[in-house]
Amino acid sequence: MRRRTKWGIALTVVGGIAAVSIMSATMGEHGVEVRIEPIQRRDLVAVVNASGWIRPNRKVDVQSDIMGRITRLHVEEGQYVQRGDTLLQIDPTQSEAAVERARGALSEARAREAQTHANYLQAQRNAGRMRQLARVDSGLVSRQDLEEAETQETVQKQLYDAAQFSVAQAQASVNEALDRLSKTVIQAPMDGTITRLDVEEGETAIVGTMNNSGSLLLTVADLSVMEAVVRVDETDIPEIELGDSADITIDAFPRRTFRGIVTEISHSSVRSPESITAGAGAGGGQAVDFEVVVRLNDPPATLRPDLSATADVITDRRANAVAIPIIALTVRDRGATEALPQEDAAARAAASSAAGTNDVEGVFVVRSGVASFVPVTVGIAGREHFEVLSGVSAGDSVVAGPYETIRSLTDGQTVRRMIETKTNGPQASNRTGG
Repeated sequence: MRRRTKWGIALTVVGGIAAVSIMSATMGEHGVEVRIEPIQRRDLVAVVNASGWIRPNRKVDVQSDIMGRITRLHVEEGQYVQRGDTLLQIDPTQSEAAVERARGALSEARAREAQTHANYLQAQRNAGRMRQLARVDSGLVSRQDLEEAETQETVQKQLYDAAQFSVAQAQASVNEALDRLSKTVIQAPMDGTITRLDVEEGETAIVGTMNNSGSLLLTVADLSVMEAVVRVDETDIPEIELGDSADITIDAFPRRTFRGIVTEISHSSVRSPESITAGAGAGGGQAVDFEVVVRLNDPPATLRPDLSATADVITDRRANAVAIPIIALTVRDRGATEALPQEDAAARAAASSAAGTNDVEGVFVVRSGVASFVPVTVGIAGREHFEVLSGVSAGDSVVAGPYETIRSLTDGQTVRRMIETKTNGPQASNRTGG
């Protein structure tokens, strides 16, 4: 080969390399790196996520109606009991003495009743004789004696009635004393498991009140029906309905997901608006949460109350829906957005419906390396994608990141695909233009 030919080939190769380098540099200067994803049809599930705890559907906190020392404890925590079983015994000494005093007072009242009854019968007979004599001969009995006999009859009648009332009162006192005596024996109010036992033999049971936590003796709960009580933000409450299904995860069962049904939705917030307003004035507002109860379908026997739980309440489903990545949806000022000719008539309708507002939701559709802002109407939100009702179609390509780039992207701007390649170094990816 001649030397001139060799030099010609070398110059051609160098020129080609230089041309490629110039083209690459030119493309890098005129295109913004973005992630581009094609729009696909997906099955979407809209969920509301909330945290809470596990509780039994039915439980009873057992408290005492009388004060006294606990002399006998018949149960232990975790034990299953049936309605009417004896749970514990409170010292009955004082209550038994009160019963005896009440019974003595009842006997005394009955004795007075019998005495006044006899006096009444005697006065009644005496007044009857006086009236009989007066009818036979008015001269045999003076009018004064007759009046005195009839007055005494009336007085004894009233005394007898009062004695009867005293007997009824004394009987009520006996019944009250017997009732207090019966309350020294605490019985199970329902079938269930002792989930909490806060007392021991020898301790003093105090009268239960709502504001006195020390009055709680024990708790009986039905663990066959368990619920997750979760607190849902006020913005999500309108999406939840009775009967919605839910997936529940429990920290104590990390490898298991439970299914449940929404059975209760509170009609008032966990904290009243007055307390929230007061808290905001003192140094910061508080979120408004509502309690939602999800009943577990098949709770395991090892499930315990008060365990931490998280619920994903399924509020809606869409099968084979046109979906865009959540990150792709952005907002632009309507006045700064220029209407573009669209092949899709639904997109034009979406743009027209948004004309009355300052901001419009949309995505950047990539066509021939140019990002065009297209208004869209979205439906439900899945975990990572929005349902699109109008504006774009399956098969279109949209800008799906990075987030900061989408925020600053403008309509009609040139873009280029971001290519991520795996490396063995400490960096997770290497972004290069092409």
